[in-house]
Amino acid sequence: MAYERFIKTYTQGVTNVTEIWVDKQTGVNYVFHMSGYAGGLTPLLDKDGKPVITPVNN
Repeated sequence: MAYERFIKTYTQGVTNVTEIWVDKQTGVNYVFHMSGYAGGLTPLLDKDGKPVITPVNN
């Protein structure tokens, strides 16, 4: 099995999908949203505009 860098920690929706993915190397959280054939990925930011970081175990 190949090393998986990202882990999905949250999912919502069927046709309009919103997911949160965590980078297991850096702990940075990303929001992925897909609607139909379009989608996008962006870092999840806190109220100060800084990336949300989940502690990771190396």
